Amino acid sequence: MNSGDGGEGASATAGPPTPLDWKFSQVFGERTAGEEVQEVDIISAIEFDKSGDHLATGDHGGRVVLFERTDKKEHGGNRRDLERMDYPVTRHPEFRYKTEFQSHEPEFDYLKSLEIEEKINKIRWCQTANSALFLLSTNDKTIKFWKVQEKKVKKISDMNVDPSKNAGNGSGASSSVSSTPKQYLANGGNPDQSYNGLSNNSSFPPLGIPSLRLPVVSSSETSLLARCRRVYAHAHDYHINSISNNSDGETFISADDLRINLWNLEINNQSFNIVDVKPTNMEDLTEVITSAEFHPTHCNTLAYSSSKGSIRLIDLRQSALCDSHSKIFEEQEAPGSRSFFTEIIASISDIKFARDGRHILSRDYMTLKLWDINMDSGPVATFQVHEYLRPKLCDLYENDSIFDKFECCLSGDGNRVATGSYSNLFRVFGCGAGSTEAITLEASKNPMRRQVQTPSRPSRSLGSSITRVVRRGAESPGVDANGNSFDFTTKLLHLAWHPSENSIACAAANSLYMYYA
Repeated sequence: MNSGDGGEGASATAGPPTPLDWKFSQVFGERTAGEEVQEVDIISAIEFDKSGDHLATGDHGGRVVLFERTDKKEHGGNRRDLERMDYPVTRHPEFRYKTEFQSHEPEFDYLKSLEIEEKINKIRWCQTANSALFLLSTNDKTIKFWKVQEKKVKKISDMNVDPSKNAGNGSGASSSVSSTPKQYLANGGNPDQSYNGLSNNSSFPPLGIPSLRLPVVSSSETSLLARCRRVYAHAHDYHINSISNNSDGETFISADDLRINLWNLEINNQSFNIVDVKPTNMEDLTEVITSAEFHPTHCNTLAYSSSKGSIRLIDLRQSALCDSHSKIFEEQEAPGSRSFFTEIIASISDIKFARDGRHILSRDYMTLKLWDINMDSGPVATFQVHEYLRPKLCDLYENDSIFDKFECCLSGDGNRVATGSYSNLFRVFGCGAGSTEAITLEASKNPMRRQVQTPSRPSRSLGSSITRVVRRGAESPGVDANGNSFDFTTKLLHLAWHPSENSIACAAANSLYMYYA
């Protein structure tokens, strides 16, 4: 994939890019040995903002935690650093805890007798304005629009009276109180004009009253305040699996199993249904929507994936209800290869547009696939994530692991893709021309402990130097690089790639690990 800069052509002629050397950067919420993980603390969503300076995570307890980048602030602002901007920066991204807030609470739908979990399903950053951060978060039913802004908290010094005159003032005040009740006018005024401090008869000494001090602001601290600006509710009968911002900065979509709705950020009581795959008779239902995302630059284009392994591209200019797609991307299964599990493992759990909008990355249970939106005959590349699980599909079906939904992500330059697996492992593949990069990393302080790098195995050729299909990443069945058996209870479902640098944030249960290369 082309990154669009002038150096890409030179690097392509020089050969495939060298594999990245990944190093541990940071961990937040690291568990101690033997510590039990609370269900509410497990991370369920990760998202970088467009600048890469902020990172948000959501968890099963309905909380959103924000992190901000610190390495830029510490040494970026003087002339010398600005002059060095043309040179590569050797310092890797570093983040620190910024703030957290309770986004969602558990609810109960009395009409359907259904508990609504507080778990955060997705987080999406919106455009910033006036140094305030805006983001969307959603659980199964309700989307919320949050504004996070620094507020100055002012502290007032001790009030009013000079301590040395306290006793005198107090006695004077008490002696001036009459035992006879005062007479008041009907409108609340007092007929005694001498009592009115604003009367023309009153006068102040030239130097003022020494015993009276006006309150002054002694200190001003800044604190972060998260405020829910809007709540978008009651628009989905089924669980929300995706939200995605539009490039126009004004609208976003939300998708559940059967419908996709289009919202305006400013209007929370109205949405437009743009995709509806619900059949008249629910017994005729054959597939559901699993993920949806807007094109990064074309505000009229969006893609959604299905449980049958297909991706549909729709154009909002064609009609108000986009049940008919403009393009469909799906891979034809080989004859004779169908089994009981074929349709289950073909279900796409996540799709992501590349930054240039030319390619779509999809993740099904066994593979990552890279699609060119101009070529609907099949994926341009296929990457085997954990082929060693194929003989174990029956066991994975029995314990429901086969329904785990793994996310995927692309690097900012589009030359690499990443996704998670079991045993807290994640895979990074090179998808540049001629690349054979396929690295296995572990979400721990020693990410290369289980590294396995395997050469690519071409599966078929399309007879073109531009498009290619490669399948790589297959490993020895059942065991990792150290001979350990894989642990299906520890799974790395959520990860995100920094938009402009080779840095990955991934969630292992309640811990957030960050790596750089």
